[in-house]
Amino acid sequence: MIGGSIFFFIILVIIMMSFVSVQQGNVAVVTVFGKFRRILRPGLNMKLPFIEVIFKRISYQNRSMELKFQAISQDQANVYFTAMLLYSVLNEETETIQNVAFKFMDERSFMQALIRSVEGAVRAFVATKRQSEILLLRTEIIHHVKEQLDKQLETWGYHLMDLQINDISFDEDIMKSMSRVVASNNLKAAAENEGQALLITKTKGAEAEGNAIKISADAERTAAQMRGQGVALFREEVARGMASAAKEMETANLDASYILFSMWTDAIKHFAEYGKGNTIFLDGSADNYKRTMQQLLSTLQGFDAGIEDPKNKK
Repeated sequence: MIGGSIFFFIILVIIMMSFVSVQQGNVAVVTVFGKFRRILRPGLNMKLPFIEVIFKRISYQNRSMELKFQAISQDQANVYFTAMLLYSVLNEETETIQNVAFKFMDERSFMQALIRSVEGAVRAFVATKRQSEILLLRTEIIHHVKEQLDKQLETWGYHLMDLQINDISFDEDIMKSMSRVVASNNLKAAAENEGQALLITKTKGAEAEGNAIKISADAERTAAQMRGQGVALFREEVARGMASAAKEMETANLDASYILFSMWTDAIKHFAEYGKGNTIFLDGSADNYKRTMQQLLSTLQGFDAGIEDPKNKK
């Protein structure tokens, strides 16, 4: 009875050892007496107990790793990199899984080789560039590293999916000098922009002032022209009126000096009404009156002759 129970228990253990569960995203490498035999896929699998041994479980999911390392540029400047490495197993084929399982002694050895390979590729590229060029070559550095490592990683069974360079920095003295260069360039650009803005403001102001002067001059010229035309028309009408009055006086056998005397008195009246308190001195002597009348009479005769002249009528 006891022997039967032991036998049943052994059979049960053997059966349980024959079933192996592999998680999704992983494969199991099976060896027989230390030699590769086959691969177990995700899910429930069977193996020969005590003969087939699971040597290693390998994940083909994406894996990431952060790197920090230093390189020296062509002009002997220290460049510090912070990068993120994204890699995975190349595929699930048997040959690829064998490379992953047996190329390196353990995971630590593979990680060391991968890190040193990435650092070496970056350093080789940076050594050919000057410090001032490196900040602009982030994408070129990534492409160079991928070209250098893709074939090598394939022989190891891995694939470099992405390399992101998150930070590039230099020694403190270089960073300070770069900051001063950037600040001076910004000040220079600001000064140039302010100068251009001031030039544009001055130019536009001068153009506006010139246009205003031109418009004012045009308006003044037009106003002066209109004032002159008004004065000319006024004088012409006065001349016509005086000539017509002289003819009427001549027809009525009256002395033309009467018209002049009337104009003289009207002028004095106008001075008194619109003088606004100003004092006007007039020479009221007989000689001055006679002289004034003679001047007005000669002017009247001149207007009369100009109106009656046939050439002027033409």
